[in-house]
Amino acid sequence: MNERFIMAMLIRRITGTLCLVLAVACACYAFAVRNTHSGTSFWIVWLAFAVLFAILGFGLLFRWWTILPRLVRGILIAVACIGLVAFGTVESCIVSKMHAQGKPDLDYVVVLGAQVRKSGPSLVLRYRLDKAIEYLDENPNTICIVSGGKGPNEPFPEAQGMADYLKEHGIDEQRILEEPDSKTTEENIVNSKKLISDDDASVGVITNNFHMFRALQIADKYGLDNAQGIAAGSPPNMLVNNMVREFFAEIKFLL
Repeated sequence: MNERFIMAMLIRRITGTLCLVLAVACACYAFAVRNTHSGTSFWIVWLAFAVLFAILGFGLLFRWWTILPRLVRGILIAVACIGLVAFGTVESCIVSKMHAQGKPDLDYVVVLGAQVRKSGPSLVLRYRLDKAIEYLDENPNTICIVSGGKGPNEPFPEAQGMADYLKEHGIDEQRILEEPDSKTTEENIVNSKKLISDDDASVGVITNNFHMFRALQIADKYGLDNAQGIAAGSPPNMLVNNMVREFFAEIKFLL
């Protein structure tokens, strides 16, 4: 009995300490994400994670957990387990589409917009555009639709900045169609579909690897039933943030 007590106490201390380490890591990562100036406020979520891990860590180390009624503890454990299963399932689906390449000689490719600045496309958007350039160079008959409107923190519509970037890198402007009104991925798909003259045209969707799974779901929902994914890369130092952010976006989409 004494050995079991010592072992339980040791596990509790190790787990509590690990939670505090994770709390510090989340807080540091939050400010690292903030300093990338990505245009979103998702870094605040990492601060929330830091607070949760800190509460859990101190709760384990100082045995706050035992103060809670058994029913409450059971509910919290059940919620945590359901959350972990949901997270693992969604992330597996995201990973399954991260290397989609699409078929050659598609009639159209739609490049989904992201933040633009006065200096040009953001890093995330450059990954998408560079992938589009690669595909368009290999498939000279494909038409490119660049889709994205002007956000409150952008100097001009994303589509304009995207088209300029493509032309600067050798893509003939006759092959580029601009869709400058969209504010969301759903609007990207719906508005881009209006620029496709043939209902039987083959279409590819170009976006970052972490975004591909949800983008194809949205394409299917709004009438691009056979759209093919062409996955671009993404900044490695932001991949964890983007994967977690995409989990919440997917849950929102499903609900």
